[in-house]
Amino acid sequence: MNFAMTSRVSHSLLVAALAFLVLPSYGTAQAPRRLPQADTPYRAAVRALNEGRYDEVDAVAEKSDPNLAAIKGRALIARGRYAAAETLLRPVAARAPASEAALELGLLQQMLGRPDAKTLLERVAPLAETSDDAGEVARGARALRALGRFHEANAAYRLAAGSAGGDPAIQAGWGDLFLEKYENAEALKSYQMALQIDPRWTPAILGSARTLSDENPPQAIALAKKALEINPSSVDAQIVLAGEAADANKHDDARQALDRALAVNPSSLDAIALRAALSYVEDKPQDFEAEAAKALAIAPRFGEVYRAAGDLAARNYRFDEAVELTRRALALDGGNARAQADLGSHLLRTGDEPGARIALEAAFKADPFNKVTKNQLDVMDKVDKYVTVRDGDVVMRLDKDEAPVLREYAMALAHQALSTLAARYEFTPRGPILVEIFPKHDDFAVRTLGLPGMNGALGVCFGRVVTMDSPRARPPGEFQWEATLWHELAHVITLQMSNQRVPRWLTEGISVYEEKKARAEWGREMDVTFAGMLNRGETLTLRDLNAAFTNPKTISLAYYQASLLVEHIVNAYGDAGLRKLVRAYANGVDTDAALKAALNTDLDQMQAGFDQTIEKMFGTMRRAMAVPDGADELLKMPAAAIKTMADANPRSFPLQMALGTAQRKAGQVDDAMQAFERAAALVPIAGGPGSPHEQMAAMAVEKKDRARAIAELTKLVAVDFNNVDAARQLADLLRQSGVEDAATLTPVYQRIAAIDPFDPEAHAMLGRYALERNEADAAAREFRTVIALGPVDKAAAFTDLGESYFKGGKRTEAKKQILSALEIAPGYERAQGLLLKLVEK
Repeated sequence: MNFAMTSRVSHSLLVAALAFLVLPSYGTAQAPRRLPQADTPYRAAVRALNEGRYDEVDAVAEKSDPNLAAIKGRALIARGRYAAAETLLRPVAARAPASEAALELGLLQQMLGRPDAKTLLERVAPLAETSDDAGEVARGARALRALGRFHEANAAYRLAAGSAGGDPAIQAGWGDLFLEKYENAEALKSYQMALQIDPRWTPAILGSARTLSDENPPQAIALAKKALEINPSSVDAQIVLAGEAADANKHDDARQALDRALAVNPSSLDAIALRAALSYVEDKPQDFEAEAAKALAIAPRFGEVYRAAGDLAARNYRFDEAVELTRRALALDGGNARAQADLGSHLLRTGDEPGARIALEAAFKADPFNKVTKNQLDVMDKVDKYVTVRDGDVVMRLDKDEAPVLREYAMALAHQALSTLAARYEFTPRGPILVEIFPKHDDFAVRTLGLPGMNGALGVCFGRVVTMDSPRARPPGEFQWEATLWHELAHVITLQMSNQRVPRWLTEGISVYEEKKARAEWGREMDVTFAGMLNRGETLTLRDLNAAFTNPKTISLAYYQASLLVEHIVNAYGDAGLRKLVRAYANGVDTDAALKAALNTDLDQMQAGFDQTIEKMFGTMRRAMAVPDGADELLKMPAAAIKTMADANPRSFPLQMALGTAQRKAGQVDDAMQAFERAAALVPIAGGPGSPHEQMAAMAVEKKDRARAIAELTKLVAVDFNNVDAARQLADLLRQSGVEDAATLTPVYQRIAAIDPFDPEAHAMLGRYALERNEADAAAREFRTVIALGPVDKAAAFTDLGESYFKGGKRTEAKKQILSALEIAPGYERAQGLLLKLVEK
């Protein structure tokens, strides 16, 4: 992470920030030393606290020992006995103002919003620099973190960890600091080191769960459950489980986890806040306000109850509401840098970029070590330099180097998508609709979530804002940017139409369905894979569909299967039924209620009809994808052995493919060609690397059989939309064969330009073919693109554009382009001839 932004960071802060980022050298650190084996009342109390045996902690006689008093205080706090904890800790803190008991009292008072918290913590913080004891240095680090002095806390933790690597609490505390600053990789390292010391250290297990919460929810859930095996009274573990359930839209499970947490600690502010947030997103305003009042009765300045509701609202794509909730949080606690940062993020997602900048600048000033805030401000600086293109209700922000090309195609496609979808869903979305297209994927990721990564994502829609990768963000052919834009604009319709309440399975299902409806070839990538998954029993039940979007192992399947369910709904209930279902969610009901109100069914009843639809759609392909028993081992055997089984199973696509591959490897080209022909007949839509048509085209090229190669490439391009290499090879072979007619070549070059709009040759050819058809405006668009891409022969490019303007009756524009051509090449005859025509008329 680069902190070299002197416009935002003073020199002293910059030095501090860089110090914060000098991470420990884990490779050279001493091996973790385990805690002393000899048991003491303190060690026994720590172990009992870690395992939730609070009665045993209560029974410990502290004998004025501040460390034991702190443990007993933490046991009381863990059960919500805040007043009793304060009564216990305050006299000890008065006697020993830098003790562990004083730190616990300061943290308690800070949680409750009491005015003496800062004073108490400031008395402990100097230990980070003045003490030679690792435990005391770590105590100072905890106080510094609570005071927001993060770089000093980091330095103290580094020192403490190096001096006493055998204390899991130090490593776990350091991990918590990293996690708060979104340094997830470093957080995990610290938690792992803590668990090397003590595999049962629940703060490290739960810290790992929080770190993995967004990236790998199933693993986070497993870790939280592991913590509960060690400490069945862990409120934090229940809150982790509740948060994961809330994200998966399993609100009953979330409430049950919160009930278990509140049974241990009826005053848990985090549990109450999450319960309030659930009431909010369930559209139960009275319940929400009642829960918020409970939290504020315990801690009157606990703005987190509103910030947490705003966060869950945002996770449910209700960003306008998230803004208002977060502002309520800041009204109670104006110094809450996290809430200020959240406000900036929410405003970004509503399209209010000026307001977002104000909030993010304030958050960065309060906490210059928040990586997300820093990243968002950096990307906003980049976007400020983008070209802004406005056309009606659509506003596009494009990188200045890409704008001359993308503005020609992206804006037209956006309007086509919005008009098509608005008509089908009988809904006109509220604008302006902001579309930002990023040439660097990490910039897209930061604009979307604040952190680089999101490698599987191509685009995101927030309701009135769309962010996405540009065609240049990934290698040509890796994704279809036009399909991505269409997909995200379908979200604009469904999110707004449902008042931002449509569940993910339906909005994603509709978007993928609409891709395929717009262009059938956009929706074929998963067909063959899905047929194989049907055979293996790996598809999803409808009840599990929505939760599958939170699991990285099933998310691709969830997208595709959701689109099939939408197709089933349209087939069974028509477009009107689908529209009615989307609108039903605007009333704040769950899926069962929406299905009942709109279609008089539920997921369980729909399952049987859906299964029948899937069998009709995929039955033939599913049977072709079946692999006979014993074939897995046979695939490793010689071609002759594979042929025996393939001959016995002529309807098995995998076996025919295996046979063809083996025969090709063995040099039996004609036999391999026949095997691939059989495979292609079994699954005509098979595409991708190693597909039948791809292999047959390659063999034809090797045999110099140009006609066969053209035939196979034509079939491959028809089923493998993103295969730009195949399209380019097809165009070359066609022209080498003397094919020049526009009817044959235009679709091929259109495919190339659709996948890679920065291919100048494709645009030049499309422009010439458009001129042949007397489509002057279409030709002009292509030639403008060629010029924007910086062609080698600029004189020819300007002349091409001039000719298209001339044919379109735009004489002034034509003359300007011809003169530009002649300025480059004064003797260029084609330009001279066109200029004479202009002068003559």
